[in-house]
Amino acid sequence: MSIVLHGIAVGSGVAIGRAHLVVRGMDEVPHHELPENEIDAEAERYEQAVKATRRQLEQLRTAIPENAPTELGAFISLHLMLLSDATLSRDPADIIVKQKINAEWALKQQVDFLTEQFNAIGDDYLRERKQDMLQVAERIYKNLRGLNTDIIGTEDFEDDSILIAHDLSPADTVFFKDGRIAAFVTDAGGPTSHTAILGRSLEMPSVIALNHVRDLISEDEWVIVDGSSGVLIIDPDAVVLAEYRREMREFKNQQRQLSRLKKTAATTQDNINIELLGNIETTEDIKNLHKFNADGVGLFRSEFTYLNRDTLPTEDELFGIYLEAVKKLKGKSLTIRTVDLGVDKNPRWFGHNRSLNPALGLTGIRLCLAEPMMFRTQMRAILRAAAHGPVRLMWPMISSLEEVQQCLTHLNIAKEQLAEQDKAFDKDIAVGIMVEIPSAALAIGALLKCVDFISIGTNDLIQYTLAVDRGDESVGYLYQPTHPAVLKLLQHVIRTANRMQKQVSVCGEMAGDKQYTRLLLGMGLRRFSMNPNNLLAVKNRVIQSDVMMLETEIQRITRSDDLDKITKLIKKLNQTNQGT
Repeated sequence: MSIVLHGIAVGSGVAIGRAHLVVRGMDEVPHHELPENEIDAEAERYEQAVKATRRQLEQLRTAIPENAPTELGAFISLHLMLLSDATLSRDPADIIVKQKINAEWALKQQVDFLTEQFNAIGDDYLRERKQDMLQVAERIYKNLRGLNTDIIGTEDFEDDSILIAHDLSPADTVFFKDGRIAAFVTDAGGPTSHTAILGRSLEMPSVIALNHVRDLISEDEWVIVDGSSGVLIIDPDAVVLAEYRREMREFKNQQRQLSRLKKTAATTQDNINIELLGNIETTEDIKNLHKFNADGVGLFRSEFTYLNRDTLPTEDELFGIYLEAVKKLKGKSLTIRTVDLGVDKNPRWFGHNRSLNPALGLTGIRLCLAEPMMFRTQMRAILRAAAHGPVRLMWPMISSLEEVQQCLTHLNIAKEQLAEQDKAFDKDIAVGIMVEIPSAALAIGALLKCVDFISIGTNDLIQYTLAVDRGDESVGYLYQPTHPAVLKLLQHVIRTANRMQKQVSVCGEMAGDKQYTRLLLGMGLRRFSMNPNNLLAVKNRVIQSDVMMLETEIQRITRSDDLDKITKLIKKLNQTNQGT
């Protein structure tokens, strides 16, 4: 009998194939005490396993195929940084000495301790870095046990094999494009996990967060992975197989058609030009941005440089990174968001106490204002990079006019410091804010008088408006992008910005989801920033839309307080003969 499971869709398309179960490395960890004369040798055995893991990751980083996703190198580099952290490289060896136990059990204890710390983090993205830590620890464990650390290229895969795993590390996916892997599904993962990001980048059907899926599938069993809907079908019958084979043919035809749009202008049927930009985390991501001919970078998340290190980055270090991005963009615009850290994203150098409610604590711009030296250092680096190309500066998590005024004061101080040092910088850099808190959305008129542009972060705006943590499975169903309150806030912000002739963009996930493209166009949005992999699908919807025709329908949608009615109206909006 067929079994249908629903998870998180992270890679579009459909794949049909036979299941290959990936064995976990730390299911049954041996535990035994050691005599005194074996302790030093056991600690040395652990250190050698760490060194072996480092060599393997470094070799994988140098062997990344040219057609692999640009994110892959950055993720493996992150795993190397995690491996260098004392919590994994040295603390288990200390546990061996103190408790006189074997290395595997010492590593297991440390992993359990770190897991508890990660689970307490409020931010989705940082909480899901737990999976990166677990992946590094599992590789160390396999080296301790003398097990094979590779899952790709070491076994005789059949064509169109579908990997069924608890989780997959970046190192596991290095050779996906050169292998026979048609799709993958995992127990673990969330919308912002590296597994999810890689699934989207690989353009491979994939579904994650299926919990105990590995317990329901047998080796070599037929399965269907619907990466567009987030569905896994185990042991499908002939009728279902025929339907999904038809969908596969249609999807491949659609992808071929989309690829022809790379050089097509994003212009609506009534000749309105739309900007389509990319969200990036590292300068390596820019290669993918050029691949889809994005208009520039609408959001450069700068947190990556601050994490997994013992000290703050210097001004020159930050300047070097931003200058590299400017050069790689070759004249296209770059919007850098100042670092969005906090008590739920604790780098090792960060000394503030943990809040009982991290999402409402010392985070985002609040932390920057509490740490003015760090704040000004980053802004000086951004100002210097702006002297070499079109760079804009953006502040996160603004909630009030007073915060914007404080930011402007610190920016002026940073400019004065650079002038005193006789360093080149952009005196007239464009400054903007993220609108991701309801108070900022409601007070947007006052805020817009102080800045040059705004960017709406729909992910957090939805969470804060609805008081829903979308990473919490028990309330995740309440995370509703089309909730009437959310739509009213979006329309208010976009209309106010347009009326005041200030540039407005959306950089949350709604911008990259084609089912919301016409909704946002009808509200007046002309600037979308997204994962570059979604750009062509959004462009296709743009060029098949008539904005003037949309505006009347949008009024009906935003006037309604009935979520079911709104859902039906948006579905109808996307089914009109404007496009597919």
